[in-house]
Amino acid sequence: MEAAAIEVQGVHQTFASAAGDVVALEAIDLSIAPGEFVCLLGPSGCGKSTLLNAIAGFARPTAGSITVGGKRVTGPGPERGMVFQEYALFPWMTVRANVAFGLEIQGRPAAECRERVDDLLEKLGLREFAGRYPKDLSGGMRQRVAIARLLALDSPVLLMDEPFGALDALTRRSLQDELLRIWAAFRKTIVFVTHAIEESIYLADRVVVLTYRPGTIKAIVPVALPRPRDPSSVEFNELGRRLTRLVMAEQDRFQRAEGP
Repeated sequence: MEAAAIEVQGVHQTFASAAGDVVALEAIDLSIAPGEFVCLLGPSGCGKSTLLNAIAGFARPTAGSITVGGKRVTGPGPERGMVFQEYALFPWMTVRANVAFGLEIQGRPAAECRERVDDLLEKLGLREFAGRYPKDLSGGMRQRVAIARLLALDSPVLLMDEPFGALDALTRRSLQDELLRIWAAFRKTIVFVTHAIEESIYLADRVVVLTYRPGTIKAIVPVALPRPRDPSSVEFNELGRRLTRLVMAEQDRFQRAEGP
């Protein structure tokens, strides 16, 4: 049996607050195979981003362990790359410089950096924008640059925190298709946080539904539909109704907990 790319075992995460300790995650066990595309789905406050940050090494769990490629996560590492919703590009750098930044920090030879960046700019449709600055790009194009910068480092694991959440519907679908094309070409392991049910079905091999606080795994739903997926198909909508029931039950809990 192939070893897991990501193994989450008994993870708890507690945060201190003025009102007392808040349990964000409780007893999370999750195994993700190499090359698998997994979406984390649930309402606000269910711990999706907290779990992703723990896998990234940005936050250390209160209890339990996380391993990536068989090595325990104790902090950020080059084998895990992160894409955020807010792009996190350097505004004073051109598209080319943003994509090359990580490679240069690693001290890669200039010729290797240039070849790698040129290849990614071409594959992601960014070549003609290489000399532009982030302020001159649309939101979708900025996110494409952020993905190119991540791919330049060739991390086997990509962690994505609602990367398309701020985009309009057409741009969002275009980038979803672009991400699936990248995933098929590079066979990265992807963990993708979303609150959009249709997006999770469109993208994922499996959808992990988290409960409202404390975040636990309520269900793991396989998505066995062939790609490219048709959101208008009967099978797609059957899955959508199942996930909607699961998520809305947790949304109702959230609303009752938060009060009027």
